[in-house]
Amino acid sequence: MIRFLLAAFLLLNTLPQAVAGPPPAPGPLNGQWKGPLKLLGGEITLIITIVPLTNGTFYAALDAPQQRISRMPVEVELKDDNLTLRIEQAGSSFVGKVLDDGATLQGTWKQPGVTAPMVLTRAAASVQAVTKFKATPPYRESEVSFVNPVTKAHLGGTLTVPAGEGPFAAVVLLSDSGPQTRDVDVNGYRMFGQLADYLTRHGIAVLRFDDRGVGKSTGNYATATTAGFVTDAQAALTFLRSRPLVAAHRVGLLGHGEGANVALLTAAGPGRAPAFVVSLAGYGQPGDEVLRRQQGEIMRLIGADPSQVKAAQDVYQRTVDVIRQTPDNTMARNKVASLLTGANMGVDASMARARAAQLTSPWSRYFFDFNPQAQLAKVQCAVLLLNGTSDLQVSARRNMTPLYRALRRARRTATAHKLEGINHLFQPAPAQWPMINGVQQAVFSPDGLKLIHAWVAQETRLPGGPLPVTVKRPPSSTRKANRTPSTTKSRS
Repeated sequence: MIRFLLAAFLLLNTLPQAVAGPPPAPGPLNGQWKGPLKLLGGEITLIITIVPLTNGTFYAALDAPQQRISRMPVEVELKDDNLTLRIEQAGSSFVGKVLDDGATLQGTWKQPGVTAPMVLTRAAASVQAVTKFKATPPYRESEVSFVNPVTKAHLGGTLTVPAGEGPFAAVVLLSDSGPQTRDVDVNGYRMFGQLADYLTRHGIAVLRFDDRGVGKSTGNYATATTAGFVTDAQAALTFLRSRPLVAAHRVGLLGHGEGANVALLTAAGPGRAPAFVVSLAGYGQPGDEVLRRQQGEIMRLIGADPSQVKAAQDVYQRTVDVIRQTPDNTMARNKVASLLTGANMGVDASMARARAAQLTSPWSRYFFDFNPQAQLAKVQCAVLLLNGTSDLQVSARRNMTPLYRALRRARRTATAHKLEGINHLFQPAPAQWPMINGVQQAVFSPDGLKLIHAWVAQETRLPGGPLPVTVKRPPSSTRKANRTPSTTKSRS
């Protein structure tokens, strides 16, 4: 039976697969590896990102740009120099060796209908991308750390403050699912690095920080839930409001994906609300429905037919039902492992136990029952909703529109925009990326940047004009922010 019928039970950008073990050495498995996968009629480029976490596990993700697959979770198993990577969402695996002190990963790639030798080579760091954001910016930049009083975790980050006397409006950036560094680096594209640079140059102070257990932050990411990340957001707000050059009453939140839902939950919770919320591709559907639809999208991308999609989603629903009906984790894991091994999907006992443990994690249990609309009536600030029309992971129609309608029904101030041709990472099509030192570099949608700044400036009444921008591109037209959903076309 085709193995990819198991497919994904978690988000494309969700909690990564991790295998417990001793803390990894600082060298061999820390970086990005790239290599070709030869298929009938051609080849595609695969990119594997592996990052060791402080608790001894790994965060890993697969990118296949030609198939529009971004940050698909990867399970890592390393024993001496023997490496196994499992990508359950695509029914694929890589088994091989770590060679040349980590410079090369050599082995065999398997996926439905394909078994092929593969060599993955460590990718060089993007000098242009690093230089772009580190070269003497016209604003103040400092390394900071603050404590979450609930978890006691120390969260390390970067605070950028505009030049001038202030006080300035400010924003905290909250990342999507999966443990992220403060810049949210995806194959050299520093999503939050670019956001922070643009907004700070335009008069807004920005705090971005490493997620729990990543970079210079302590804590355990694997035990957190969407609701648990609210305490990180609250701690960041408190810290940012205390800065001498920041206007405490003009500090807001900007979240991407799950981070957008964390921002909305924070704005609806007890305590002092943020001054505003910007939602970038936030989820508007119930969690179990989000996962079910994303599972179907992934399977269609890898060529599954409708009957295979239906079979996999039937197993998904049975699994979710078992977990909901079995609060005891030990019992739930045994039931789920039995279900998966008995579903004739080519899953061995070890793999089934690992998947069962993941599906019963605190994050999974919470997200299966998460209703993004439930708390929107309690939101205490204005909200800007942005989504890209080319986002395959968070459909604007199925997610942004329900959020907008729920906010408006609750008589909350909401503005919504669809960005034409923009993907989940808020990038325009590669053909529109600028050339930097002869190489096209991924950028955050220029129209998206302008919309965010204009709306935040309006909500916080920013004085004065912008400082020079980082990336110069031909002018593009955007529609003025309004109070109804609209479409903004991104043009180079």
